[in-house]
Amino acid sequence: MNSETTQVLILGGTGDAAALAAQLSILPGVEITTALAGRTQQPSALPGEVRVGGFGGSDGLLAYLKQQRIDILIDATHPFAAQISWNAAMAAVEARLPHLMLVRPEWEKVAGDRWIEVETVEAAAQAIPTNARRIFLTIGRQQLAPFALLPHWFLMRSIDPPATDMALPNGELLLDRGPYTLENEIALLKQHRIEAIVSKNSGGAATYAKVMAARELELPIVMVQRPAMPSGDRVSDVASAVEWVKRML
Repeated sequence: MNSETTQVLILGGTGDAAALAAQLSILPGVEITTALAGRTQQPSALPGEVRVGGFGGSDGLLAYLKQQRIDILIDATHPFAAQISWNAAMAAVEARLPHLMLVRPEWEKVAGDRWIEVETVEAAAQAIPTNARRIFLTIGRQQLAPFALLPHWFLMRSIDPPATDMALPNGELLLDRGPYTLENEIALLKQHRIEAIVSKNSGGAATYAKVMAARELELPIVMVQRPAMPSGDRVSDVASAVEWVKRML
């Protein structure tokens, strides 16, 4: 970079994004801004500057990149936040900035897993096994509507409560934040007599315990697959992202 200070914008909202911000903030001559969508009510503390709220599409992000003189753009959003990833890719091309995607690896199906793989949350609502009546719903708080009219009982786990005007499925809301342990997940599934799980293939270690628990208890998982992502530079862990940034400096 030509300037003495390198401005790095991290599109965050994940644990990996927070860890990356912490590691990049100690590099000499690097200033970090982390952008959060604002969907989590109590995000973790972050080093550097924090921006909360949307940009207004790729054009709005492009304007921000130019206004703030951003030198490097890193997309470390949730694997299912596809729209912001596409916006970031387009804005980075227009701004001619180095652009990296930090994408945690998907969970891989192994022996003993009973996955029903679907493309969308709406498809997941229709794919719940007919003999399963008590469902552990772990897809976050924003896409519960497709399940609201189903006759099942749902244990719904999310970090924050859903909007008050949202139609919710019949069941119980559990507010909790990972990481989770295998022992606790097994106990939770047994306590609520869960017969199937609905999950997104988010990847990462923080919530993988539910997949292991389902395997041990021989429960089916309706697993929503990830949306398509843009092409470009991509790494799967924080250490590799730090090394990529160092090469850009």
